[in-house]
Amino acid sequence: MKKTFQDYGKEWLDTLVVAISVAMAFRAYFYEPFKIPTGSMQETLWGYHTTAGVEKTAWDAFPLSILKWAWTGERVVDHKAPATGTVRCADLRDGFAAIRVGVSPQTIKLPTDACRDLAGRVVREGETLWKGAVTTGDFIFVNRWKWNFVKPQVGEVMIFSTTGIERLPQGTHYIKRMKARPGETYLLEHPVEGFPAEVTMGEGQYFACGDNFNNSYDSRYWGPVPAENLRGCASVVFWPINGWRIIR
Repeated sequence: MKKTFQDYGKEWLDTLVVAISVAMAFRAYFYEPFKIPTGSMQETLWGYHTTAGVEKTAWDAFPLSILKWAWTGERVVDHKAPATGTVRCADLRDGFAAIRVGVSPQTIKLPTDACRDLAGRVVREGETLWKGAVTTGDFIFVNRWKWNFVKPQVGEVMIFSTTGIERLPQGTHYIKRMKARPGETYLLEHPVEGFPAEVTMGEGQYFACGDNFNNSYDSRYWGPVPAENLRGCASVVFWPINGWRIIR
């Protein structure tokens, strides 16, 4: 019998459903993509960050800018002040800050590291507010199956859910380096004033710290991570292309 367009449509739909199911299963049980939002794990992993003063080149003009972004994750911007007034920066707690000038309702989003020299400045309308390169954070694969067969090890880069952990935003995920496992005592390498310099983990508890100790909100402030919150360990950086590497 000759196939109709309806028959072909059903076949394509079946194929699409199977492909989506396989992709979802792969993500749920094997390797899940994860974006690094902040700089708490620098220099191991990079969130969104900036380099001030970078000038545009031929690679920053369309369509070469697309190739440059795909290879390096970098784009060059030149933001002008929308009004005359004082610059205000509000941390959005996702690696970015919302920047406003004077009474202008316009909001400019930039990585938080760009705000170090911006907040409090007085600028005139049309003046260069900030110019430079904005680099997208690393995209990684999270190994979801490894800890089903071997126990987590101190030194591994762990991804965990924040749900149920006090003093953390709920319903999101953090990435830190594992410093202590259940029953272990950890003498902090970089203690925080007003918090314990030595901690002992209870049953099912893990201590997590960012590699960038000076810019990391981690277990030093809010305590251990429960075992049920663990999602997996970081395996490789898969984007940007020139940053591909195994995570250690």
